[in-house]
Amino acid sequence: MELTPVQRRSVPDDVFEQLLEGVVGGGLSPGDALMSERRMAEGLGVSRPAVREALGRIVALGLVEVRQGGTTVVKDLRRSAGFDLLPRLLVRGGEVDLDVARSILEARLWNGPKVAELAAVRGSDDLGSVLDGVVDVLAAATDGVQRQRVALEFWDLVVDAADSITFRLMFNTLRFSYEPMIEALAVMMSAEVDEIGRYRAVVSAIGDRDGERAFECAHQLLEPATTALTDVLTAASALGEER
Repeated sequence: MELTPVQRRSVPDDVFEQLLEGVVGGGLSPGDALMSERRMAEGLGVSRPAVREALGRIVALGLVEVRQGGTTVVKDLRRSAGFDLLPRLLVRGGEVDLDVARSILEARLWNGPKVAELAAVRGSDDLGSVLDGVVDVLAAATDGVQRQRVALEFWDLVVDAADSITFRLMFNTLRFSYEPMIEALAVMMSAEVDEIGRYRAVVSAIGDRDGERAFECAHQLLEPATTALTDVLTAASALGEER
C-alpha cells in the first residue's frame, strides 16, 4: 500500500480517503495488517492523531479491526461492510466498476417492484393522483436526462409510501450511486423513462391498492432498460478481463 504526502486542507479527510482506497481498491486482502500509525504518519507527512482519526472512521465502516496488541487488520468487506460503502465501490480511481454497476441494476430490478407493492398496500388515498401528476411532468420532459430526474422523484414518492426504513435507506444509497451516471445513461434509459404508459400502469395499480399488480407493472417498467444495461456491462466487463 503506497502512501503520498497529504497536501490539501482537510488532513483527516485526506488520510481517510487514502486509507479507504488502499483497503477497498484491491491492494490489500482480508487478513492483511496495516502499517503502524507511526509509519503511516511518516509516509503521509501528517500527525499521528490525524491518522488515528482516519483509522477510526475506517473501523466504523467495518473494513478493518484493531486486534489485541494494536495491530489493525483488513476485514472481508463482503461480509463486514454496510450498504453505505456501495457508492465508493462503484467509482474507484475515477472509473466505474462495471461489476458493481451491474449489481446495482440487478438490485433495482427486484427492489423497485416490491416497493411498488408495499406502496399500493400502505400508501395514502391520494397517492395515485400525486403520482399521476409526476407522470404528467415526466411526459412533458424534453430530454432523457430530465426524464431520468423526474423518474427518480416518482420512485422517491413510491418509496415514501412503502413506509419501510430499510427500503428507504437502500433507495438513498442506490440513488446516490446512480445520479452521477445519469447523463451517460440517457440513451439506454430511454427504454424506461420514455414508456409513459408503463408508469401509468404502475400508478393505476397503486391507486387501486392492488399490490400484486403493482409489483408486476413495476417489473415490466424496469426490466427492459435493466436487462439492456446489464448485458452491456457484462460484455464490457468480459472484454476488460480479456485485455
